[in-house]
Amino acid sequence: MSFLRFLLLILFLASHQTLSRSSPDSTSLIKSVCKSTPYPDVCFDSLKLSISITINANVVLQSLQAALTEGIKLLPLLSNTDGNIIEKQKGTIQDCNELHQITLSSLKKSLSRLTTTSSSSSSNKLADARAFLSAAVTNKNTCLEGLESASGSLKPLLVNTITAAYKHVSNSLSLLSASGSNGKESKDHSTTNKGMDHPKWLSKKDHKFFRTDYDDYDDDDDDYNMLTVATDGSGNFTTITDAINFAPNNSIDRVIIYIKQGFYEENIEIPNYKTNIVLLGEGSDITTISGNRSVNDGWTTFRSATVAVSGDGFLARDIGFHNIAGPEKHQAVALRINADLAAVFRCVINGYQDTLYVHSFRQFYRECDIYGTVDYIFGNAAVVFQGCNIISRMPMPGQFTVIAAQSRDSPDQQTGISFQNCSILATEDLRARSSGFVSNSSSIPAVKSYLGRPWRTYSRTVFIESYIDGLIDPAGWIPWSGDGGLDSLYYGEYGNIGPGSTLDGRVTWPGYHVMDYYEATNFTVSEFIAGEEWLDSTSFPYDDGV
Repeated sequence: MSFLRFLLLILFLASHQTLSRSSPDSTSLIKSVCKSTPYPDVCFDSLKLSISITINANVVLQSLQAALTEGIKLLPLLSNTDGNIIEKQKGTIQDCNELHQITLSSLKKSLSRLTTTSSSSSSNKLADARAFLSAAVTNKNTCLEGLESASGSLKPLLVNTITAAYKHVSNSLSLLSASGSNGKESKDHSTTNKGMDHPKWLSKKDHKFFRTDYDDYDDDDDDYNMLTVATDGSGNFTTITDAINFAPNNSIDRVIIYIKQGFYEENIEIPNYKTNIVLLGEGSDITTISGNRSVNDGWTTFRSATVAVSGDGFLARDIGFHNIAGPEKHQAVALRINADLAAVFRCVINGYQDTLYVHSFRQFYRECDIYGTVDYIFGNAAVVFQGCNIISRMPMPGQFTVIAAQSRDSPDQQTGISFQNCSILATEDLRARSSGFVSNSSSIPAVKSYLGRPWRTYSRTVFIESYIDGLIDPAGWIPWSGDGGLDSLYYGEYGNIGPGSTLDGRVTWPGYHVMDYYEATNFTVSEFIAGEEWLDSTSFPYDDGV
């Protein structure tokens, strides 16, 4: 349903507020609103009660309220499994609990955005609500993926209840959607990103610190309000975890955690109530955080992360994030972010399979080096990478390398992965074995590499004005399995250079696009992640436009 048609229906409903629940006109109107949602019957049942005496003109709010009500009902079941769920992977129920709490918060924030009067334009409020609801649907998928390996008498009831509750979330997202072809959103460019509501991030003194060379920093300078971590005991804490635990909850100001050079062997979690945390290192090669959790050692992919971030407004600069489990341990995440308005600058993110989990919400990465083998940048955030080195490394025997595995599963989700002005490279050992560099007559087995593959049906990934080295197979992209999603995904390339950027031989899937300038602009900072204002507040550089 187009957004214009949706608005006309709302206006029509508002002008007929005396229709009774039994009125054929009211019933047909509600059915008309609901028929384009993923679950029309659920939508109708959640809205029909609102027309017993008067019609509630805002069906989106009614649907959101139903989603929140059903979501709250799910809490006791998630909280009291009492041994009736047997986890094959550590963290399965914990993941579901934490993700569902974030879903409830997202539903409340969506209701707040759509009901409060503020200087933000209506298009910005809708964009925020859609970002929140897109993340909520992703939370459901992650929870159910973890439960696939679980067993126990409670599992069928839990899976069915989660599935039923989240139908209301999907319907709410569908009702909000103003998408046309390829999920493109209609925007009022005169007001885009103006007046966006966001926390106060950095004071003038914090901006000064972000722009100052480390040699100018004085530990005793009272101008800086921050926590310091040092392995040698010269800071406030010797572990990053202790500093995060000490940081205030739900902070509206930036909390800077200055991490001195050193090797920090920790698994760090920044929960959703630890907002506006800044991790500031002394250099990605000398301030390093390392872990070795993996799926092969019994963790969920979500829980395997060396650093896991759920707190909105997260920033990181000049840090190395590593998962050293190795390729034979399969999924092993170095950095996972499921937090809104998160940005990472001049960091190294290093692993093998599933290195960087861009799980959900809106994210930005600038001038980072990201290493991996299979699906090593994956998830369902709306995320832009700028000026990053994306470096494929040697996989295990018989494997190929894939950069992006994006998991958008609905056209209503404004999510996807955008690489802009990046360099697509290979480590030296992989380069020597890449199919683009090894001749057909060579006795060396060639290793193929691809830009991406569709984790879910509406997967969306684009490469814009990037350098693509010869490691990439001429086809460019590879299916996940069979032909699933090849007509509904959106994969695009625009203005790339390098030996691997040649479009001859690329896949001919219906969902593959050689983009023009105007299509490419849909995946820029301002258009894709509403980044003009919130990125300005981080002091991190970014380029807008193509």
